[in-house]
Amino acid sequence: MSNTFSFLDYAIFIAYALVIVGVGLWVSRDKAGHQKNADDYFLASKSLPWWAIGASLIAANISAEQFIGMSGSGFAIGLAIASYEWMAALTLIIVGKFFLPIFIEKGLYTIPEFVEKRFSTNLKTILAIFWISLYVLVNLTSVLYLGALAMETIMGIPMIYGIIGLALFAASYSLYGGLSAVAWTDVIQVVFLVIGGLVTSYLALDTVSGGEGVIAGFKHIYEAAPDSFHMILDKTHSQYMNLPGIGVLVGGLWVANLYYWGFNQYIIQRTLAAKSLAESQRGIVFAGFLKLIIPLIVVIPGIAAYVMVNDPSIMAGLGDAARLNVPTIDAADKAYPWLLQFLPTGLKGIAFAALAAAIVSSLASMLNSTSTIFTMDIYKPYFNPKASDKETVNVGRISAAAALLIAGIIAPLLGGLDQAFQFIQEYTGVVSPGILAVFLLGLFWKKTTNKGAIVGVLASIPIAMFFKIGTKTWFDGSGFENLFPSFPFLDQMGYTCLLSAAIIMLVSYLQNKGADDEKGIEISRKTFATGKIFNLVSYVICILIAVLYALFW
Repeated sequence: MSNTFSFLDYAIFIAYALVIVGVGLWVSRDKAGHQKNADDYFLASKSLPWWAIGASLIAANISAEQFIGMSGSGFAIGLAIASYEWMAALTLIIVGKFFLPIFIEKGLYTIPEFVEKRFSTNLKTILAIFWISLYVLVNLTSVLYLGALAMETIMGIPMIYGIIGLALFAASYSLYGGLSAVAWTDVIQVVFLVIGGLVTSYLALDTVSGGEGVIAGFKHIYEAAPDSFHMILDKTHSQYMNLPGIGVLVGGLWVANLYYWGFNQYIIQRTLAAKSLAESQRGIVFAGFLKLIIPLIVVIPGIAAYVMVNDPSIMAGLGDAARLNVPTIDAADKAYPWLLQFLPTGLKGIAFAALAAAIVSSLASMLNSTSTIFTMDIYKPYFNPKASDKETVNVGRISAAAALLIAGIIAPLLGGLDQAFQFIQEYTGVVSPGILAVFLLGLFWKKTTNKGAIVGVLASIPIAMFFKIGTKTWFDGSGFENLFPSFPFLDQMGYTCLLSAAIIMLVSYLQNKGADDEKGIEISRKTFATGKIFNLVSYVICILIAVLYALFW
């Protein structure tokens, strides 16, 4: 498809790249007489306003896997995949009201730092190493690979050049400027991301309606593919094991969302950099509001593409180009790149800039958070406790560069290691329920002990593996196969989290004979008091979500 890009499209994309790098370097420059310290580099001097926090949260979250993967899921499954976005909006409200007050009151740089203050240094180090490994080997590599794959599909850029280009783009401003450069450029990235995504949605719906506009297009795809507009799948649906009906609303999706939005360093770090708790909470609820519109950008185009490829009259009107790289149920991830070829000159460049913004902003966020955890939780306590601010910032830059280099080397291999990579992704889902149980009980149950946390998080792994493979293979031929049915993966995560929490509570109770742990967190109703703006926007979000589920149940 590279020959469908005009000079204007390339010019728009290059202009976007220059703006991002220029703004990133400008906001991260050393002010006169002031050299960057740790607060400047890792927490943007704790000066971020609410709108920058909200925009940065969305930019860090949305990446190629949303544009490419979620559009593909929209093509194959329909609107049900939007639960990941709309339930995330509710999760952000919970994080803002119940988690942030404790995190900010403790003056945290990193999530592992909370583990040390609440439990022990040993548990903190274990989790810090886990998160660094996860960010480098899974998150950074997958974003580089999927981003380069999108560039190869859309513009014909060879995979290796795409990986190098994306890595250098993200590094050009984030390594030098730290969180300040990442957060402020994210504000611009989100503008490109939303406008570019809406442009693609508009053109797709307009094409489906034969040029009669968005409303007519939406009505057409709703009537042409009614099964694509059910949020709650029944057990007969082919994708039920991935989105298990009502279990999505009350089960394991809460585990995935609370873990991701509440205890994920590269997400929560920008909320720790707020001017104040109130500013941080306004930022996170702003991100929750933006979450409501993400399905319009990434899911609706996929459904529109499904209707287009299954309507011979529409396909005939699109010409010969429409028959190249046509998405199918088995190759649904082609849907978004396939749609981009129909955008007119100029808009194609904007849409591609939106995709690049999603990729680069996520890379920059992951790099900054990887360097923060390594520097503050590994290097400083174990290698140089008396490190100066200059040494700390330099180690942050070096560790981020090293993480990017490792990820860049591994990323090209993912194309030939699909099953291994899928195993790594599922391994993350195996570990996260136990870690979530540790955090929730550590925050809200004063009796939770360090021993209970360690035993619970270690026990969570065999529990998760039992639900994952034990129910399928461990009882073959024993006569007990039917006692342990296979569960959808989200349900497995929910059960694992509950059982892990029960073990933590039991061990903690037995250890201290029911007494409060000495490191238990004192909380009161005042701890969770929130401002009028936060409350009002939260109510609006809850009402809108209820309406959306009522309409598309």
